[in-house]
Amino acid sequence: MAPFVEPIEVEVQTAGKQLRIHWSDGHQSIYALHYLRGFCPCAVCQGHGGAWNFQANTAPDIADIHEVGNYALGIGFSDGHSTGIYTFDILRELCPCSPCQTQQGPEHPIHRMPTQLAK
Repeated sequence: MAPFVEPIEVEVQTAGKQLRIHWSDGHQSIYALHYLRGFCPCAVCQGHGGAWNFQANTAPDIADIHEVGNYALGIGFSDGHSTGIYTFDILRELCPCSPCQTQQGPEHPIHRMPTQLAK
């Protein structure tokens, strides 16, 4: 079983419309807000299982972010959507950095985005 990995620092970078997470294993993830909103893990956005689906959005800001138990972040966006609970495992799976994309290969969620947005 892999060791439990959790965020040790979470920073909303308003000017760059990004969320930066430093993880307990030393990894750093930087997520564009349109990317996080597009891959909201709630059932309305993703259905009830299967592959990731990217939901088009207007790149909203983060209106609220809070810890959910000891396993997730709840993120509320300025477009009013706030039902996604981003578990730490989901956030790591969504990490868009090159090493994470390479590790997951063609299964990485970024490959399910419209080409013009996958930057």
